Amino acid sequence: MNIFQSFFLGFVQGITEFLPISSTAHLKVIPVALGWGDPGVAFTAVIQLGSVAAVIWYFWGDLARLFKGAVKALAHKDYNNYDFRLGLGIVLGTVPIVFFGILIKILVPDYDNSPVRSVGAIAFSSIVMSILLGIAEFVGKRQRDFEQLKMQDGLFMGLAQALSLIPGVSRSGSTLTAGLFVGLQRATAARFSFLLGIPAITLAGLVELKDVLAGDTGIVSLVVGLISSAVFSYLAIAGLLRFLKTHSSWVFIWYRLIFGVVILAAIGAGVLNNS
Repeated sequence: MNIFQSFFLGFVQGITEFLPISSTAHLKVIPVALGWGDPGVAFTAVIQLGSVAAVIWYFWGDLARLFKGAVKALAHKDYNNYDFRLGLGIVLGTVPIVFFGILIKILVPDYDNSPVRSVGAIAFSSIVMSILLGIAEFVGKRQRDFEQLKMQDGLFMGLAQALSLIPGVSRSGSTLTAGLFVGLQRATAARFSFLLGIPAITLAGLVELKDVLAGDTGIVSLVVGLISSAVFSYLAIAGLLRFLKTHSSWVFIWYRLIFGVVILAAIGAGVLNNS
């Protein structure tokens, strides 16, 4: 993979990671459509570390306060402390995706070539998730803000996050959908989704790092992809939070629906290979 391709894929990763449209789907479909081939699970996971850096960069104040508050509460055995319970919610919410991620590694060693990562399967997942997010927009009460988050919200959204192991589902999309179903405001659900993703994305990236370093992608190209991912992820986070304060997620719902239908039509017409 050359430097331009790494930069461009970093851009795609950064823009799509935190929008509810699935970065994995776009990192599979776009390079395949451009004739570059599938960059693979390992490269996709590693450049997501740039997105993690962007989240930590953007939410540094919140993370510092949360960590200090949780440690202080733990020292004083104040288990009802808000920061402690929120931190515990993030930890519990990370368990499902780690568990199922390990299970996939053990049971499906050739996951890169699994039918679940086919372009057609991604299109189907995109359509299904657009419908679920649409239902969540209709039934969600959107009453609770960030200060009203509960520990069980972390676990429920964590279970939804585990669905993102299926390409096309979208980690941010599934967690945003879950957040709306439990009555969170859109911006609150998105903000917590970002924080919840830090451990999961970091672990996935570190696990796959050795495979990428041992592959054909040079260090310079990898670094370019990481920097590109970090910069565009930061812009996407800031933009999405501002957008969701005053707008619904219907633009993403329609985008995902059209994205899936176009892919299926391209496969049917023989323009795109279902690999």
